[in-house]
Amino acid sequence: MLADKLTPFIIRYNELSDLLSSPDITSDIKRMTNLSKEQSSLSPIVEKAKEYQALIKDISEAKAMLNDSEMFEMAKEELKELEPQKPQLEEEIKLLLLPKDPNDDRNIIVELRAGAGGDEAAIFVGDLFDAYTRYADLQGWKIELISTSPSDAGGYKEVIALIKGDQVYSRLKYEGGIHRVQRVPATESQGRVHTSAITVAVMPEVDDVEIQINASDLKIDVMRSSGNGGQSVNTTDSAVRITHLPSGLVVTNQDGKSQHKNKDAAMKVLKARLYDLEMQEAQAKDSQARSAQVGSGDRSGRIRTYNYPQNRISDHRITLTLYRLAEIMHGGLLDEIIEPLIADHQAKIVEAAGL
Repeated sequence: MLADKLTPFIIRYNELSDLLSSPDITSDIKRMTNLSKEQSSLSPIVEKAKEYQALIKDISEAKAMLNDSEMFEMAKEELKELEPQKPQLEEEIKLLLLPKDPNDDRNIIVELRAGAGGDEAAIFVGDLFDAYTRYADLQGWKIELISTSPSDAGGYKEVIALIKGDQVYSRLKYEGGIHRVQRVPATESQGRVHTSAITVAVMPEVDDVEIQINASDLKIDVMRSSGNGGQSVNTTDSAVRITHLPSGLVVTNQDGKSQHKNKDAAMKVLKARLYDLEMQEAQAKDSQARSAQVGSGDRSGRIRTYNYPQNRISDHRITLTLYRLAEIMHGGLLDEIIEPLIADHQAKIVEAAGL
């Protein structure tokens, strides 16, 4: 029974309350902080658990009153009001019982790269990054550009950015994969629709403690910046290329005018990529995590199509099609796609957990 699954949460919450009022704990700031965080994380499920227990009790008492002819009508009315609340509350509790993705609270590093389609792909990198920027504004998040590689025809061959704020990874983790765009390029005189593609990688930001890198595992090259960058280009060795020898990962950064800042930015990206590799390896071993992923979980797979002539946006993982492409892209209304993806993901986890 669901009520039985809730009891341990209430017991642990009460244990934490007792511990936090103990003089031994109040004098240990670090332990008190950890216990407070644990209690805070339990609060939503405990609150719903108590609400559920009270509802079950009220329903039971109302059913008992059905045996009393004088109370029958009143009991019937009470049950009519109480019983529909039960399934709704149970669904809310099931979601709270789901294992939490430990990365959901993190900031992210997002990488957008032009793929097949040349100039059109580069232009769409810029368009999709603009949509992410508008979405971030609506969420109250902040975006810091780490590195860009402009395309001669407009747009970008690559954009790497840090997005900071509340629950960023929890919402944007579904963006990783291949995004395909279908539209008529400005240079197309015959009005033919061209198809191009870009790749998006979404990685949790990690701190220095979580990913430790031996200096001997790094090959760091400094060079002069190239491309558009103002007067400082080709005058100082500010560009940095870091190669992580064990994994073969290479990160280059030349956007900042300071070699030190470029190195720091490149290291931030490298650590995120290494952490991402660890996550993928762990998921590959965990069959339950794989089965609960949205779509196949294959990051090289096509996840979404943006068809401009039809004003259509389709997410292929959940067969979602919306004829609001312009509004979603220009308004940053990505929740119209993200919310159904989250709902699908949660439903798969509920099913896998047997709740």
